[in-house]
Amino acid sequence: MSAAPLTLAPWIHTHIAFADALGLTGSMDFVFMLTRSDQTVTDCLEVLEEIRPVGLTHIGFKDIGVPPEVLGELRRRITAMGAISYMEVVSTSAEACLRSAQVARDIGIDRLLGGTQVDEVLRLLDGSAVQYHPFPGQPFGHPTKLAGTAAKVEADCRQFAAKGCAGVDLLAYRATEADPLELVRAARRGTPGYLLVAGSVSTKEQIRALAEAGADAFTIGSAAFDGSFSPLKGSLRSQLRDILDACT
Repeated sequence: MSAAPLTLAPWIHTHIAFADALGLTGSMDFVFMLTRSDQTVTDCLEVLEEIRPVGLTHIGFKDIGVPPEVLGELRRRITAMGAISYMEVVSTSAEACLRSAQVARDIGIDRLLGGTQVDEVLRLLDGSAVQYHPFPGQPFGHPTKLAGTAAKVEADCRQFAAKGCAGVDLLAYRATEADPLELVRAARRGTPGYLLVAGSVSTKEQIRALAEAGADAFTIGSAAFDGSFSPLKGSLRSQLRDILDACT
């Protein structure tokens, strides 16, 4: 039985047409996460200044690790650098997730990632400029892992698109019961929006495979901080430049 056609929010059609016109649909974005062990690093403001010369255009952080006032200052500095800001919700309770969504609205995040309380978050964000990208599948634990089949992920993505979500935040390489790339392909079938793959991306081969499977973006945090992306290089800036090179 074939899946029902998507009913898309009007702005999604505009987003797709604009990306096509600019020739952006074939490229992948690298979102550098100022995080280790699934939380924002405590010296995030200092790290942001250190990496400024790299010229990153997508920078994010988690909703835990530092106080909301630090997250707000971090967002302001990211915007001042000319980059798009991201905040990923990894809090494990529904109440904490909604509090984090309120923080995202209050500090003016560009793109809110994660969480599963889609209807509640969309209501909370209504009237703001924050774009929402929830988790498809069944996320659990901390650091967050992902249960659920490819069929479940595709169905969730279709439902999120129909509700007006800007895309999804897929924990493909944290999957516990499905092939990561099969999940990416399923999500691509399900969403016409921004497909971001987060968590445990650490090699050029993974980046290449994600591009071939249809992802629009991926996040890396720990693999840059610990130097494992380019083991023979010593600086964080060198790690980030090598990750950017892998996107081309």
